[in-house]
Amino acid sequence: MSEDDEYGTDVVDSGGGAERTFAPLPPPPGRGFATSWWGRAWLQALEDTALDGQQLKKGRRLAREGGVGAVSVRPGRITAVVRDRDGTGHRSDVLLQELGDEAWDRFLDMAVERAGHIAALLDREMPPHLVEDAAGAGVDLLPGIGDLEPECTCGTWDHCPHSGALCYQVARLLDEDPFVLLLLRGRGERRLLDELQVRSAARAVRGAGGDAPEEAAGEGYGVAADEAFAAGPILPPLPMPPRVPEEPGLPPSLDTEAGPPSGIDPAALEVLAADSAVRAHRMLLEALAPGHGRQPVPAELTPEQDAVRMAADARPEPWIAKRLAEGSGRPRAELGAAVSAWRYGGAAALAVLDEEWDPDADSLARARARLAAAWEEGERPQLRAARARWTVAGADVQLRYDRDGRWWPYRKERGRWVPAGPADDDPASALAGASAGG
Repeated sequence: MSEDDEYGTDVVDSGGGAERTFAPLPPPPGRGFATSWWGRAWLQALEDTALDGQQLKKGRRLAREGGVGAVSVRPGRITAVVRDRDGTGHRSDVLLQELGDEAWDRFLDMAVERAGHIAALLDREMPPHLVEDAAGAGVDLLPGIGDLEPECTCGTWDHCPHSGALCYQVARLLDEDPFVLLLLRGRGERRLLDELQVRSAARAVRGAGGDAPEEAAGEGYGVAADEAFAAGPILPPLPMPPRVPEEPGLPPSLDTEAGPPSGIDPAALEVLAADSAVRAHRMLLEALAPGHGRQPVPAELTPEQDAVRMAADARPEPWIAKRLAEGSGRPRAELGAAVSAWRYGGAAALAVLDEEWDPDADSLARARARLAAAWEEGERPQLRAARARWTVAGADVQLRYDRDGRWWPYRKERGRWVPAGPADDDPASALAGASAGG
């Protein structure tokens, strides 16, 4: 994700390109959809191409009313589901021709010679002279008349309200980040900057009197260590890390024109993609937390544990919950207790739910000492011990003692023992939580 990109997420594919998915934008302030000159040039290409101005007028209204869903941007195509005022959704695509490899070579060579162009792009600006210099090198960055080709499931062959609404929303994305346009033309931001770095390093070596290494002249990623050291004085400082997004990004839609291969369930894949986004967001927050480097590496989850984790995180629809129950190795009726355990304490709480263990003599002595010290004289409830579990006589509450010396409260519901709260070092506090309802 770009440093100034408030809405988007980047997904890099195996071929070195990229797809970026942007969450639905809030209603635009004021009257215009584009404030930058390149955003207005995009809209000018749309308005010059469309044959029916009334269709574009309807598209502006749909975009202003929030009818455009998440926008997917990838080389040569933008895609979104656009909803009419009655709620009917249509998949709409707008195609823009990608630049060929030779055109990109000319653009990159031009950009390396004029470092100010790259600095402007990194500031999320596209100065007119950048576009002019690119055109002088035979590379058209901005679309012209007829370049924005629509495709829509509504069946209209020309620009319809849905493709128009999509283009108006993309103009707002271009305002925020001109790299969106470059991605449409065929190069994602990371790949583009890597290729520029290779050319910059090769140029620096040539300027120092050396020969350009063969690797730097071809397609490649990264820079050899000796080249990077030689080019160090001219390379810009590393940018500040991007802000952590407040919420996980939206995964790309799998609602495509082509049917899925045999054995592939697109809806299940969308659940997995959404789960991956949630996990990545959580891992990023944990990595940036103070003291993270001193924390032990968490144990890898088994497939059965991970199925419970997904059910706890995703709060899935019943058909997904059934599949997760199967993956967890549990009957559907028992998945709820496992999910509660996970939410109270992750894999450790799940082990307490599933495991019955016999404490050794030392562990049992420590547990009994903690129980004896937890209540004032005469206040301790009557407890029946069985292995590492102590059940209150005459009540449907229980304490479970784990291998780390913590106490977990349980409560009996419909004949099953279910977790009633997180672990506590004090058995009296844990039991009070279970007795009060968790």
